[in-house]
Amino acid sequence: MRSRFWGAAVLAGLWMAGAHAQPATDEGRKLFLTGATPACALCHTLKKAGATGQIGPDLDELQPDAARVEKAIRNGIGPMPAFKSLTDEQIRTLARYVASATGAAP
Repeated sequence: MRSRFWGAAVLAGLWMAGAHAQPATDEGRKLFLTGATPACALCHTLKKAGATGQIGPDLDELQPDAARVEKAIRNGIGPMPAFKSLTDEQIRTLARYVASATGAAP
C-alpha cells in the first residue's frame, strides 16, 4: 500500500513539473525570438526556436549550459552585446530555454 502512495506522489510531482515547464519554455522561446533587442534569433541558429541566424555561433552545435548562456547575455561576448534591457528573471528564463532547447545541462 505504501509503495502505491509513493508511486502516485512521484507521478503527481512529475505531472506538476511538466505543467509548469511549458509556460517557462514558451516565455524563453518568445524572449529568444523577439524579447531581446536585437533578437537572439537574428544572429543565432536554434532549431527548436525556428531560428537560422548566421552571425553568431550555432547554438545547437555549441550546446552551452545555462550558466554559460546567462554569462554571455549579461556581459556580452565578442560582437554580441550585453543585454542590459532584460531583467534578471528574463535572463535566467532565456538561458534555461537555450540550454534546454539544445539538450545541454540546465
